[in-house]
Amino acid sequence: MHELSVFWLRAAAALYAVGLLQTIQTVLRRGSHMYPAVLGAFCVAVILHGVSLAETAWIMGQFPVNNFYESIAVCGFVLAVLFLFVYWRYHFQGLSVFLFPLVFVMTLVGSLEFPVGSWSTKTARDAWLIVHVLLVLLGYAALVLTAVASVFYLMQEKQLKSKRPGAFFDRLPPLGTLDDIISQSMGFGFVLLTLGVIAGCIWAFIESGTRWIGDPKIALSFVTWGFCLLMVFLRVSAGWRGRKAAVMAIMVLCGSAATWVAHIGLRSLLVQ
Repeated sequence: MHELSVFWLRAAAALYAVGLLQTIQTVLRRGSHMYPAVLGAFCVAVILHGVSLAETAWIMGQFPVNNFYESIAVCGFVLAVLFLFVYWRYHFQGLSVFLFPLVFVMTLVGSLEFPVGSWSTKTARDAWLIVHVLLVLLGYAALVLTAVASVFYLMQEKQLKSKRPGAFFDRLPPLGTLDDIISQSMGFGFVLLTLGVIAGCIWAFIESGTRWIGDPKIALSFVTWGFCLLMVFLRVSAGWRGRKAAVMAIMVLCGSAATWVAHIGLRSLLVQ
């Protein structure tokens, strides 16, 4: 019967993924009129999530918070219910940009408690890892562009405030153009990193079962992704522009650089 509760949890994660797609559309500034349908899928996911937790609690005879996977699944459920309450009470749709991806990732991780079969072939294993690495590298490249544009934005802003003309600053794009570059590259960076995190979770789950979650490098990756998610939310929904957005983009890039340095050991896995 425990397998059935895992099935419900993974079905909930699949439906939460619809909300993730909605967030990606929003971040990339693609218009969408599907929010009511997405919200409906989210509500169904919350019901399945609750059923999974209730079945687990009934089977175990206690509240399911005995390990990290169970705890993160409960936290994801609480956040999902909290979002529905806030949306019902205040119609704060913008909060979905932050909570839809977060609830999906938390539920996905929570559903990976029980191992599955190993890789069918070494080629499939290596190909999946390469896809993960490429997505992360492309995401980092987008964040580098975001940070560079942010530095130029801060320099241009300071130059305009000081009212001192300079040959170098005259060649910089206007502040509005730099702000657009920051917004677009930030959006693509977040999307690529999110897909990279999902691919990495699945690869690590198949590769090492439940041991992967205890790796400090994994924790650092999730923290970096969380800051990237916060940056996108503050820009898209909270309206952060200009200096605040530029400074945060630089901080996120620094965190991403630390994460990449911690994961340089991935190269040894590719040559096994």
